Amino acid sequence: MTQKTILITGSSSGIGYDAAHGFRALGFRVFASCRAQADCDRLIAQGFDSPLIDYADSDSIETGLAEVLAATSGTLDVLYNNGAFACPGAVEDLPRGALRAIFEVNVFGYQELTNRVIPVMRAQGHGRIIQCSSVLGLVGLKWRGAYVATKFALEGLTDVLRIEMADTPINVILIEPGPVTSSIRKNAIPHFEKWINWKESARAAEYETLRERLYADSGPDTFELSASAVTKKLIHAATAKHPRARYYVTMPTYLMGLLRRILSTRLLDAVISRA
Repeated sequence: MTQKTILITGSSSGIGYDAAHGFRALGFRVFASCRAQADCDRLIAQGFDSPLIDYADSDSIETGLAEVLAATSGTLDVLYNNGAFACPGAVEDLPRGALRAIFEVNVFGYQELTNRVIPVMRAQGHGRIIQCSSVLGLVGLKWRGAYVATKFALEGLTDVLRIEMADTPINVILIEPGPVTSSIRKNAIPHFEKWINWKESARAAEYETLRERLYADSGPDTFELSASAVTKKLIHAATAKHPRARYYVTMPTYLMGLLRRILSTRLLDAVISRA
């Protein structure tokens, strides 16, 4: 049998890194892409193919995918769009530039790479496009407005793409983790410092709580799972004969998915406000 192939973005750490190892153990040829060449070099040293793909850079998306297709004679079985970042802050303090920057990576980059992969999968007669969303693609939480906005957008685009691809052999799937061990909080600090003028905010006093959460290592979140929990669901999405449209991962995701269906908006807001 021909070796299956998967392109995983955001593979330098966390969910992407664990997924790369999990799929290699299954016998897949894994293209574990990163946005920084140093991280690509580290993964290459570990035996992975590691093309440079930065969602904020269209040229790197084009050349990175071209590298993958050159190595596979023009085929790709699975795309896992995974890389993303957060820019914490109150919605009223988010400048236009902050939203532009986060959408470039978390939405526009996903969409561009997906658009480039669809013709490949159409031509070969099969394929799976798997998007890493979040519990924050289901509900919004305070201080996370920019990230929530990108995940809501991703959910909408993916839902419509799944409907539109129903007449093709391409499966379109959402993975919706909740609290998972990763570097996203640490990686959010530069974006917070660049874009959020918290000292001049009407909520300056409230920002002390956010800053403590960002800068202090307080250990795992409640109900936090390891990245391997995501990999387990991702493997099912990539290999099951009839994959589900959505895969929840952590207990908070299951809970919020349920509450969103059964509670009024006001009641859901009240529950979330206590989180």
